[in-house]
Amino acid sequence: MLVPQKRFVARDLAHIAIFAAFIAALGLPGAILIGPIGVSITLQTLGVMLAGAILGARKAAAAVLLFMVLVAAGLPLLSGGRGGLTWLTTAPSAGYPYGWLLGALFIGYFTARILPRYPLPLALLITALGGIAVVYAVGIPVNWINISRNASPADDKTFLFVLGQSAWFVLLDTVKVAVTVLIARQVHRAYPGLIAGATTMAPAFGTSRS
Repeated sequence: MLVPQKRFVARDLAHIAIFAAFIAALGLPGAILIGPIGVSITLQTLGVMLAGAILGARKAAAAVLLFMVLVAAGLPLLSGGRGGLTWLTTAPSAGYPYGWLLGALFIGYFTARILPRYPLPLALLITALGGIAVVYAVGIPVNWINISRNASPADDKTFLFVLGQSAWFVLLDTVKVAVTVLIARQVHRAYPGLIAGATTMAPAFGTSRS
């Protein structure tokens, strides 16, 4: 029986640093701006999904949190070379990094419960819920609130506008979900045990080591 680790060891810290750097690197190609809402399509959500699906909740959340701390400190790590506390507070897209944090936690927590078998239907569902639903549940309301600061008055039409524009992101994010699951499946086959204590959690979904 594997016992979940209570603290990070050197290998865990390396994983956290690597994935924080990976999320930052995925912002280098830039972003595609969709509509006038101030939120753009980037590849960085793919890094967040992969962190959760490969590292588990604790390490994935730590990687995203490290990335956010570096952004808040002013490093231009968000897509398009953006950085600074404004991008985590008052910018239209400020809610999405917090959604990434919660999404990584969600994906990592429930991925641990379907290992070691990692069945594709459950993996796709978990990754989609964490990488899309959870992220949007935080990002869209904050997007509306921050846009409304510069609009008079803030009303339901503004929210519906933001919601409609955000729908453009769903297609690409669905592709990211599929890519994440395919990569994570191969990683867990090649390197079992990346998520500490995962094998003790498998019975929660009726799975066992084959």
